[in-house]
Amino acid sequence: MTKYTTGQQTSLFSVADGSGGYRVAPVEPLQIGVAALQSWKQRVFQHQQQVTVNASAQGSLFTLPPTVADLAESIDLFKLPRQNTEFWRWKADSEGVSSLYFVVDYELPILLYVGETVKSGLRWKGEHDCKRYILNYISAHRPHHLSVTVNISFWENAPTHTRDRQKLESALIHKWRSPFNKENWKYWNTPFVNEC
Repeated sequence: MTKYTTGQQTSLFSVADGSGGYRVAPVEPLQIGVAALQSWKQRVFQHQQQVTVNASAQGSLFTLPPTVADLAESIDLFKLPRQNTEFWRWKADSEGVSSLYFVVDYELPILLYVGETVKSGLRWKGEHDCKRYILNYISAHRPHHLSVTVNISFWENAPTHTRDRQKLESALIHKWRSPFNKENWKYWNTPFVNEC
C-alpha cells in the first residue's frame, strides 16, 4: 500500500479506495444551442399542458377503491411541497416512507422525471442516473444565462406494496411522458441522459 500526502495530511488510502461517499465527477457543460434547448423544453411543456389533473369526486358509501388510473389522474404533482434535489445530503430524522417522487423544472413548469421508492429519505443517497440528468440539464442552461429551477417533490400517499406503487409510477410516466424516464426517451430525443 502506497502512502501519499495531501497538503499536511498523510493518507494511507488513495481517493479511489475510499468507500461510502457518493462522488460526482466534474461535469462539462452540455453543448446545446439556446434555440434547441428552448424548443425542446417547449415541446415537453406543450404536451404536459394538455395533460389534465382531475380532482377526485366525492365518493359514496358504495364506491369502489380507486384504481391505479384514478390515482394517476388525481395527483397534482405541481402543487406538492418542493425540496432541493440535494435533500439526500442533509441529516434526516427518519428513512422516510413509501412514496412517488417528481423532479420538476418550475420555470415553465415541466415534469422531468417520475420515480418510486420504499424509503423516501434513502432513495437518492446512492447512485441514481437522474442525478446526472439533472446536472446535465442545469449545465445546458448556464452558458445561455437561462433560468432553471429544478426541485423534487414527494407524494407520500403512495401504495406501500411495491408492485402497486410501480404500477402507479408507470401510469404517471406514461401520462406525463416525463423526458428523463427511459420509457419516454423515444418521444423527446432527450440529450441530457448521455454521458458528458
